[in-house]
Amino acid sequence: MANIRIIFLVLTLAVAALIPMGAMNPASAATAQDLDRDSRQALQNLYKANPFAESLSHSAKAILVFPNIVKAGFVFGGSYGEGELIEGSKVDGYYNSVSGSWGLQIGAQSYGYVMFLMTDKALSYVRETHGWEIGVGPTVVIVDEGVAKNLSTSTLKDDAYAFIFSQQGLMAGISLEGSKVSRIKR
Repeated sequence: MANIRIIFLVLTLAVAALIPMGAMNPASAATAQDLDRDSRQALQNLYKANPFAESLSHSAKAILVFPNIVKAGFVFGGSYGEGELIEGSKVDGYYNSVSGSWGLQIGAQSYGYVMFLMTDKALSYVRETHGWEIGVGPTVVIVDEGVAKNLSTSTLKDDAYAFIFSQQGLMAGISLEGSKVSRIKR
């Protein structure tokens, strides 16, 4: 019983360390300007680290940017983050990314992800559904170093390509499948 209390305390402290201070106080939650700034910075950092991502941006119909997702779990887990849909050079709307899970898991982490929507079908799906569950609907390819080596802008055929970045924390593995992306008001 004491071990469970220690594990719970460590998990609670790890989650608290990963959650931005504004998220704990709804009165000071992220504003649209905060999301704009954080999303633009996340894109710049991604383009520096992965030049192929920048070349994808020139072909994409729109880009979903989630600069910070917080994930935690102790048997039951979940993740949450907010971001924006950028079409051309303008913000087309604000979105959240939410997931839930259960099973053998313990820990906490934060990460960000950017999804390049390459087809009109993918863009329409994001705009018109009341929550897009990734893994249902348009096909999404997670781009890691191995996938990036085999892609070029002339071989792109999937609806969307996602890049995960800035992983920090004490939890193994990230999967976007099952995450639900929904429009929010700002």
